[in-house]
Amino acid sequence: MQAAEPDASVMAVKRDADLAWTQVPNAPGLERAVLYGNPAAPGPYVIRVRFAPGVMSPPHIHPEERQIVVLKGTWWVGSGPRWNRAATVPLPAGSFAVHHPGKVHYDGAKDEEVIVQISGVGPSSTKMVDEAGNTR
Repeated sequence: MQAAEPDASVMAVKRDADLAWTQVPNAPGLERAVLYGNPAAPGPYVIRVRFAPGVMSPPHIHPEERQIVVLKGTWWVGSGPRWNRAATVPLPAGSFAVHHPGKVHYDGAKDEEVIVQISGVGPSSTKMVDEAGNTR
């Protein structure tokens, strides 16, 4: 006998197969799925981001603190306005990181697909920075 789904008024459930992945605008090879909330609006949110092999974000900032858990693959992270793939540090699945607000960083995948789960309190945004650290 299969158990019934939990009462939706008690618990909201999303399974991996239920996720609606969408292409991140202006970021080929990056997809995101919203699990909870709305990152663009005030309030808590939870998203997943999927990096295709070889895809890394350029240096950027976020206005809010973000808590990240690596769910799949090895996520490579670096800091500062000068993008240097060779200087990134590996965070394997199970790792946890915190992006502090307004601090320049870059991250992504090298030779395998990477999935990270990100939570924070919106509104969230991503602003690219130039090599001097100025937002573009």
